[in-house]
Amino acid sequence: MEGKSGRCVRILCPKKTLLGFSSSSESPGIRWLIGSPLFLPPLTVVSAFRCLHGDPFSPDFSREADDIRILLLRGFDIIGALFIGHGTLKENAIRAVEASCRLRKFLHNDEVCFDMIGAAANFPIGDIQFLVSGSAKPINMEASTVIYEDNPDKYLWEKGCLLRCELAFKLPTYFPVNKTSDIEEMFSSLIDAAAAKLKDPDVAYLVEGPDISSGEACHSIVLHGEELDFNKHPSHHKPLNSSAEAQACSYFCSKNKFKSTSAARETADAIQVTVLSNKSRNNNSSAPIVEYLPASEPARIVVVSFKLDVLCYASEGFPVTAAVSKLVVPALVDQLQTMKKAIIPELLSQHPQLCPYHFLPPGILHPITAIYELRYGETEVKQGEIRKSLHSRLGLPLDRPLLRIANALSIGSKSIMRSNSIRNGCPLLKDVHTGIPNSGVSGGIASLIDGSYEYYHYLLNGMDDSGWGCAYRSLQTIISWYRLQQYTSIEVPLHREIQKTLVEIGDKEPSFVGSREWIGAIELSFVLDKLLGVSCKIINVRSGEELPEKCRELAMHFETQGTPVMIGGGVLAYTLLGVDYNEVSGDCAFLILDPHYTGNDDLKKIVNGGWCGWKKAVDSKGRSFFLKDKFYNLLLPQRPNMV
Repeated sequence: MEGKSGRCVRILCPKKTLLGFSSSSESPGIRWLIGSPLFLPPLTVVSAFRCLHGDPFSPDFSREADDIRILLLRGFDIIGALFIGHGTLKENAIRAVEASCRLRKFLHNDEVCFDMIGAAANFPIGDIQFLVSGSAKPINMEASTVIYEDNPDKYLWEKGCLLRCELAFKLPTYFPVNKTSDIEEMFSSLIDAAAAKLKDPDVAYLVEGPDISSGEACHSIVLHGEELDFNKHPSHHKPLNSSAEAQACSYFCSKNKFKSTSAARETADAIQVTVLSNKSRNNNSSAPIVEYLPASEPARIVVVSFKLDVLCYASEGFPVTAAVSKLVVPALVDQLQTMKKAIIPELLSQHPQLCPYHFLPPGILHPITAIYELRYGETEVKQGEIRKSLHSRLGLPLDRPLLRIANALSIGSKSIMRSNSIRNGCPLLKDVHTGIPNSGVSGGIASLIDGSYEYYHYLLNGMDDSGWGCAYRSLQTIISWYRLQQYTSIEVPLHREIQKTLVEIGDKEPSFVGSREWIGAIELSFVLDKLLGVSCKIINVRSGEELPEKCRELAMHFETQGTPVMIGGGVLAYTLLGVDYNEVSGDCAFLILDPHYTGNDDLKKIVNGGWCGWKKAVDSKGRSFFLKDKFYNLLLPQRPNMV
């Protein structure tokens, strides 16, 4: 598989992510190629970030470097660029290499010490051509073999791990009241001194394995500043052999360490690094020292609170001392300097509340970091514009909230379950349709729900609603979808709360609260509008026989909106999770989640019993699933257009 030059470009991210137009239409410009030349083969592309600042072909390198320094975990780096535009592919590939080298100089202020990738594609988008620049010299560009990796998660994380360090502290600044012009310089000096303190010989770093409860031994060691080499280049640190395994990152890794899977988007394991300071370590006495520095003139104090939180990527065989000195500490310094730039302009007028969060959005193999200003609520325009910019850079869709704080990774700790998402101490079943056999529709195209949901059914949470609560349960499943996709943070309402909502909006009389009266699609739409601000489309059919005629419309709903659908007819209500439809033959099937189930949350029992599965309108024995003599209302909740 190697090219003539012996160099192979390996692509881990999907092509559409590489091109960066999954969130909008195709556009020309530069995509920065991300890799990990220290821990992966140098020409391995893990992800791609769109260039946002400056002209599409003439970046503002300073602003690009500032953004990427925040987003990118230490351990990952710029390894090239993709240039999409007009002109010859080779010329554009050369321009891509030159741009990526300039960006790295702004990021690290050093020369590139590894081969860089120059990639080019014509606009409108065609095939991508990859070239390699030996030692960052575009004149020596050579073609290489390109491999798109089939199992990128495994490739990146089988021998990779995360390290995390949190550091919170307060920094008081005293300045003369008649010399406010000096405060910026004084504050900047204090920040620089705090950053330098991280490399002090008296500072120690406690390294611990992830907080786990599986019975694994949790290893820990303390590294003192004097034991760390902050000058040695990280590439000079070689992976350790088995005889020195106790000093490698693998010594601290959980067997269930971070993997880029859907389950890991809620929680992730990381090696924990804690900063410790021991002022008395080199003193004969352990008593605290107090200094008195009298002010020579009237002074004012400004106290700024900092919360640093960094993630780093390393291979399991990398020495933990090198990981701390070359990854963790530089990441802390970078984050501190970034916050300094944001805080100084508002130091006297306001107190910025900056907080880092880590995210693992779909389609991206590694976490990214964003720093949010907590003075702005998540629904405020300014915060929304920040998220929209991040979505554009990462190639994420612009109609769903993937980077809200509620979506942040819970690293090193178990995710907190909301009270009504737990039954008898166990979380509710999610996504019970996963793994169900195909529908049996020959030549059909399946269109399914997009995202996760919880299964609400009769008798759940000790509520005896058998015979009347199926529509309530369908509504709870729908609201759980909006919660799990982070469109809302409200709790899934109980039956009584749903009834109170209908009374509050004037749809029902007060006596309705606490009753066992049925509700239907119209009432569900009222509740969704009141509680979530969600609009709904309603389809009416005169008979269950007509439902197959709506399959094309339902398929379009699942393709564009992806939300669960409630089907109500007669005294029954179901939740629809998808349709399988053959446009030529008209054959179709409905993926039904049945809220009438009364057993315990046994997934095998639910699936085998047909409580979640594909249903034909008329089965092979001529039996109709939907009633011919009943009308049906279909509630199609719409997806909010928001980030």
